[in-house]
Amino acid sequence: MPPPGAGTHEPASGPPRPEALTRIVLRPLASSLPLGFFAFGTGSVLLSAQQLHWVPAAQTAPLMLLILVFAAPLELLAGTLAFLARDGGAACALCVLGATWAGTALVALLGPPGRRSPTLAVFVLAVAPLMLLLFVAALPGKPLFGVLLLIGACRFALTGAYDAGAGPALETAAGWLGVLLSAFALYGGFALLLEDTAQRTVLPLGRRGRARTSLQGDLATQLEQAEREAGVRRQL
Repeated sequence: MPPPGAGTHEPASGPPRPEALTRIVLRPLASSLPLGFFAFGTGSVLLSAQQLHWVPAAQTAPLMLLILVFAAPLELLAGTLAFLARDGGAACALCVLGATWAGTALVALLGPPGRRSPTLAVFVLAVAPLMLLLFVAALPGKPLFGVLLLIGACRFALTGAYDAGAGPALETAAGWLGVLLSAFALYGGFALLLEDTAQRTVLPLGRRGRARTSLQGDLATQLEQAEREAGVRRQL
Protein backbone atom coordinates (compact mmCIF):
# COMPACT_ATOMS: atom_id res chain seq x y z
CA MET A 1 0.00 0.00 0.00
CA PRO A 2 1.54 3.37 -0.98
CA PRO A 3 2.40 5.77 1.81
CA PRO A 4 -0.05 8.57 2.55
CA GLY A 5 0.16 11.40 0.05
CA ALA A 6 1.96 9.35 -2.57
CA GLY A 7 0.94 10.22 -6.13
CA THR A 8 -0.88 13.38 -5.10
CA HIS A 9 1.89 15.83 -6.08
CA GLU A 10 1.69 17.24 -9.62
CA PRO A 11 4.97 17.67 -11.47
CA ALA A 12 6.51 21.07 -10.92
CA SER A 13 5.92 23.35 -13.85
CA GLY A 14 8.76 25.32 -15.43
CA PRO A 15 9.26 29.07 -15.05
CA PRO A 16 6.58 31.21 -16.72
CA ARG A 17 7.32 32.43 -20.21
CA PRO A 18 8.34 36.11 -20.56
CA GLU A 19 5.17 36.78 -22.55
CA ALA A 20 3.09 35.89 -19.49
CA LEU A 21 4.92 38.40 -17.29
CA THR A 22 5.45 41.26 -19.76
CA ARG A 23 3.08 44.05 -20.63
CA ILE A 24 3.86 46.46 -23.46
CA VAL A 25 2.14 49.81 -22.87
CA LEU A 26 1.34 51.91 -25.95
CA ARG A 27 0.13 55.49 -25.77
CA PRO A 28 -2.40 56.46 -28.46
CA LEU A 29 -1.23 59.42 -30.53
CA ALA A 30 -2.86 61.47 -33.25
CA SER A 31 -1.16 61.23 -36.64
CA SER A 32 1.54 63.86 -37.09
CA LEU A 33 1.68 63.43 -40.88
CA PRO A 34 -0.91 66.18 -41.62
CA LEU A 35 1.18 68.66 -39.63
CA GLY A 36 4.32 67.57 -41.48
CA PHE A 37 2.64 67.94 -44.87
CA PHE A 38 1.19 71.38 -44.08
CA ALA A 39 4.52 72.66 -42.72
CA PHE A 40 6.36 71.33 -45.75
CA GLY A 41 3.90 72.96 -48.15
CA THR A 42 4.15 76.32 -46.41
CA GLY A 43 7.94 76.25 -46.31
CA SER A 44 8.05 75.27 -49.96
CA VAL A 45 5.93 78.19 -51.12
CA LEU A 46 8.00 80.61 -49.02
CA LEU A 47 11.18 79.39 -50.67
CA SER A 48 9.50 79.61 -54.09
CA ALA A 49 8.59 83.23 -53.38
CA GLN A 50 12.30 83.97 -53.01
CA GLN A 51 13.39 81.90 -56.03
CA LEU A 52 10.73 83.32 -58.35
CA HIS A 53 11.37 86.88 -57.14
CA TRP A 54 7.81 87.41 -55.97
CA VAL A 55 9.30 89.58 -53.22
CA PRO A 56 12.28 91.97 -53.42
CA ALA A 57 15.71 90.58 -52.61
CA ALA A 58 15.77 92.80 -49.52
CA GLN A 59 12.88 90.69 -48.14
CA THR A 60 14.87 87.45 -48.28
CA ALA A 61 15.76 87.65 -44.59
CA PRO A 62 12.10 87.90 -43.39
CA LEU A 63 11.16 84.99 -45.67
CA MET A 64 13.94 82.81 -44.29
CA LEU A 65 13.03 83.83 -40.76
CA LEU A 66 9.46 82.64 -41.35
CA ILE A 67 10.80 79.29 -42.61
CA LEU A 68 13.01 79.06 -39.54
CA VAL A 69 10.28 79.76 -36.98
CA PHE A 70 7.35 78.06 -38.75
CA ALA A 71 8.26 75.28 -41.17
CA ALA A 72 11.38 73.88 -39.50
CA PRO A 73 10.07 73.45 -35.92
CA LEU A 74 6.73 72.04 -37.06
CA GLU A 75 8.49 69.47 -39.27
CA LEU A 76 10.76 68.47 -36.37
CA LEU A 77 7.77 68.24 -34.02
CA ALA A 78 5.90 66.05 -36.52
CA GLY A 79 8.96 63.83 -36.87
CA THR A 80 9.35 63.45 -33.09
CA LEU A 81 5.69 62.47 -32.72
CA ALA A 82 6.06 60.00 -35.59
CA PHE A 83 8.88 58.27 -33.68
CA LEU A 84 6.58 57.97 -30.66
CA ALA A 85 3.87 56.56 -32.94
CA ARG A 86 6.28 53.79 -34.08
CA ASP A 87 6.54 55.02 -37.69
CA GLY A 88 10.28 55.19 -38.12
CA GLY A 89 10.23 55.85 -41.87
CA ALA A 90 7.93 58.88 -41.69
CA ALA A 91 9.75 60.12 -38.58
CA CYS A 92 13.13 59.99 -40.29
CA ALA A 93 11.86 61.79 -43.38
CA LEU A 94 10.09 64.54 -41.42
CA CYS A 95 13.10 65.21 -39.18
CA VAL A 96 15.42 65.36 -42.20
CA LEU A 97 13.08 67.83 -43.88
CA GLY A 98 12.83 69.94 -40.72
CA ALA A 99 16.61 70.12 -40.31
CA THR A 100 16.98 70.90 -44.03
CA TRP A 101 14.57 73.83 -43.74
CA ALA A 102 16.45 75.11 -40.69
CA GLY A 103 19.85 74.82 -42.36
CA THR A 104 18.70 76.45 -45.59
CA ALA A 105 17.08 79.35 -43.74
CA LEU A 106 20.11 79.99 -41.51
CA VAL A 107 22.58 80.01 -44.42
CA ALA A 108 20.36 82.43 -46.36
CA LEU A 109 19.97 84.67 -43.29
CA LEU A 110 23.71 84.85 -42.66
CA GLY A 111 24.66 85.52 -46.28
CA PRO A 112 24.10 88.52 -48.56
CA PRO A 113 20.51 88.69 -49.91
CA GLY A 114 20.08 87.20 -53.37
CA ARG A 115 23.64 85.82 -53.60
CA ARG A 116 24.44 82.24 -54.54
CA SER A 117 25.90 80.06 -51.81
CA PRO A 118 28.34 77.23 -52.70
CA THR A 119 27.98 75.99 -49.11
CA LEU A 120 24.22 75.72 -49.51
CA ALA A 121 24.75 73.99 -52.86
CA VAL A 122 26.86 71.28 -51.23
CA PHE A 123 24.28 70.86 -48.46
CA VAL A 124 21.14 70.51 -50.58
CA LEU A 125 22.92 68.34 -53.17
CA ALA A 126 23.87 66.02 -50.30
CA VAL A 127 20.28 65.97 -49.01
CA ALA A 128 18.77 65.21 -52.44
CA PRO A 129 20.04 61.58 -52.70
CA LEU A 130 19.07 61.02 -49.07
CA MET A 131 15.52 62.04 -49.94
CA LEU A 132 15.59 59.65 -52.90
CA LEU A 133 16.41 56.81 -50.50
CA LEU A 134 13.54 57.91 -48.24
CA PHE A 135 11.29 57.94 -51.33
CA VAL A 136 12.23 54.34 -52.13
CA ALA A 137 11.55 53.30 -48.53
CA ALA A 138 8.15 55.06 -48.41
CA LEU A 139 6.88 53.96 -51.84
CA PRO A 140 5.75 50.39 -50.95
CA GLY A 141 3.40 51.56 -48.19
CA LYS A 142 2.82 55.30 -48.54
CA PRO A 143 3.19 56.22 -52.22
CA LEU A 144 1.72 59.70 -51.69
CA PHE A 145 4.38 60.50 -49.10
CA GLY A 146 6.98 58.92 -51.35
CA VAL A 147 6.02 61.13 -54.31
CA LEU A 148 6.26 64.18 -52.04
CA LEU A 149 9.81 63.17 -51.14
CA LEU A 150 10.68 62.53 -54.80
CA ILE A 151 9.49 65.97 -55.89
CA GLY A 152 11.33 67.49 -52.94
CA ALA A 153 14.53 65.70 -53.96
CA CYS A 154 14.24 67.07 -57.50
CA ARG A 155 13.60 70.55 -56.16
CA PHE A 156 16.66 70.41 -53.88
CA ALA A 157 18.78 69.11 -56.76
CA LEU A 158 17.77 72.04 -58.96
CA THR A 159 18.36 74.51 -56.13
CA GLY A 160 21.78 73.04 -55.44
CA ALA A 161 22.76 73.13 -59.10
CA TYR A 162 21.78 76.81 -59.33
CA ASP A 163 23.75 77.72 -56.19
CA ALA A 164 26.72 75.79 -57.60
CA GLY A 165 26.79 78.10 -60.64
CA ALA A 166 24.22 76.85 -63.15
CA GLY A 167 22.02 79.24 -65.14
CA PRO A 168 19.07 81.15 -63.68
CA ALA A 169 16.64 78.91 -65.54
CA LEU A 170 17.29 76.23 -62.92
CA GLU A 171 16.31 78.62 -60.13
CA THR A 172 13.06 79.38 -61.94
CA ALA A 173 12.42 75.66 -62.49
CA ALA A 174 13.10 74.97 -58.79
CA GLY A 175 10.70 77.74 -57.80
CA TRP A 176 7.81 76.45 -59.93
CA LEU A 177 8.50 72.90 -58.80
CA GLY A 178 8.20 74.24 -55.27
CA VAL A 179 4.76 75.66 -56.10
CA LEU A 180 3.68 72.24 -57.39
CA LEU A 181 5.16 70.66 -54.28
CA SER A 182 3.23 73.04 -52.05
CA ALA A 183 -0.09 72.19 -53.75
CA PHE A 184 0.68 68.47 -53.51
CA ALA A 185 1.59 68.80 -49.82
CA LEU A 186 -1.62 70.71 -49.04
CA TYR A 187 -3.70 67.97 -50.68
CA GLY A 188 -1.82 65.25 -48.80
CA GLY A 189 -2.14 67.05 -45.47
CA PHE A 190 -5.86 67.62 -45.97
CA ALA A 191 -6.47 64.00 -47.03
CA LEU A 192 -4.52 62.68 -44.03
CA LEU A 193 -6.35 65.03 -41.67
CA LEU A 194 -9.73 63.82 -42.95
CA GLU A 195 -8.55 60.23 -42.64
CA ASP A 196 -7.38 60.70 -39.06
CA THR A 197 -10.64 62.41 -38.10
CA ALA A 198 -12.98 59.92 -39.78
CA GLN A 199 -10.77 56.86 -39.03
CA ARG A 200 -11.17 55.83 -42.66
CA THR A 201 -9.82 56.91 -46.02
CA VAL A 202 -11.87 59.80 -47.43
CA LEU A 203 -9.64 61.12 -50.23
CA PRO A 204 -7.30 58.79 -52.17
CA LEU A 205 -3.95 58.27 -50.47
CA GLY A 206 -2.81 55.06 -52.15
CA ARG A 207 -2.00 53.22 -48.92
CA ARG A 208 -0.62 49.74 -49.53
CA GLY A 209 0.73 46.83 -47.53
CA ARG A 210 1.23 47.44 -43.82
CA ALA A 211 0.24 51.09 -44.23
CA ARG A 212 -3.17 49.88 -45.43
CA THR A 213 -3.67 47.15 -42.82
CA SER A 214 -2.58 49.54 -40.08
CA LEU A 215 -5.72 51.54 -40.82
CA GLN A 216 -8.10 48.69 -41.65
CA GLY A 217 -6.78 45.85 -39.48
CA ASP A 218 -7.88 44.86 -35.98
CA LEU A 219 -5.93 45.33 -32.73
CA ALA A 220 -4.08 42.04 -33.17
CA THR A 221 -2.80 43.29 -36.53
CA GLN A 222 -1.52 46.51 -34.95
CA LEU A 223 0.42 44.62 -32.25
CA GLU A 224 1.83 41.97 -34.56
CA GLN A 225 5.57 41.58 -33.96
CA ALA A 226 5.56 44.43 -31.42
CA GLU A 227 8.24 42.55 -29.48
CA ARG A 228 10.67 43.19 -32.35
CA GLU A 229 10.16 46.95 -32.53
CA ALA A 230 12.66 49.55 -31.34
CA GLY A 231 12.06 50.42 -27.70
CA VAL A 232 10.95 46.85 -26.93
CA ARG A 233 13.84 44.78 -28.29
CA ARG A 234 17.15 45.01 -26.47
CA GLN A 235 19.12 46.85 -29.18
CA LEU A 236 18.20 49.28 -31.96
